[in-house]
Amino acid sequence: MDKLTFVKENQERIQTVENSFGPSGQPLSKPDRVLMGEGRLIKQGRRKPEPKAFFLFNDVLVYGSIILNGRWHKNQKIIPLENIQLEDVEDGVILRNQWLIRTPCKSFFVSAPSYEEKRAWMDHIEDCRSKLLQTGNCQPSLTFAISWIPDHGSYKCMRCLSKFTATKRRHHCRKCGFLVCNSCSKTRAVIGNIHPSKKLRVCSFCHTSMEKDGSRQREDSTGKNSSEEDDVAASSDDEVEEEIIQNHSPSNWLDTQMGTWGQLGTYAYPRSIDQSPQ
Repeated sequence: MDKLTFVKENQERIQTVENSFGPSGQPLSKPDRVLMGEGRLIKQGRRKPEPKAFFLFNDVLVYGSIILNGRWHKNQKIIPLENIQLEDVEDGVILRNQWLIRTPCKSFFVSAPSYEEKRAWMDHIEDCRSKLLQTGNCQPSLTFAISWIPDHGSYKCMRCLSKFTATKRRHHCRKCGFLVCNSCSKTRAVIGNIHPSKKLRVCSFCHTSMEKDGSRQREDSTGKNSSEEDDVAASSDDEVEEEIIQNHSPSNWLDTQMGTWGQLGTYAYPRSIDQSPQ
């Protein structure tokens, strides 16, 4: 495929992804951006695992919720590849073929339908990230958010061991990711890698540790209830989505040698060549 044809088809693919998020999504088209792959993965949400649409570009990873038979998406999230760290993990009780995606603001588990697709996603992300850092135009993140314990992970507060009830609700400490009750997480503190100024819920143990580490911020000890803004904002992406699609179809990858797009069997390992065919 000649370069002009590749550029045109790549722009059309990116525009299709951008349009699928509707007016609420951010623009995705920009010079030199290449769509490398797309597919559906299972993301471990706060309440339960849910299918999400993932799109890998040569500089960012984009994902969102699936609606309307997969033709439309919402809750768009864009993560610069320099801010991503991957960690391979063993199969869990619920999720198989999973790995951890760490970012400065949020870390979460995802799983693929097969080990081959898991390796394909991890290898493609690492390859794109490595090429991006080699340009010298960006610096990798050194601090990453902890992954949250899912709501079903404990029926007791992981600090005071009191049982959760309809009135004694679960909360997440933004520092350690533990499930804690309101009494054990009344303090608020700034966690710089998550937000530069917003005060977030932290448990009493982490608050004490932050004080000892000299990282104390002015905390808000008003002890607001579970409807507080920071809880709602942090969990809105993980709410139960309507009309999601459970059926899986294999991921699509860009063949960087031929410039063609498709499933390429089950997966395709990245090639160490220029991303734009000549």
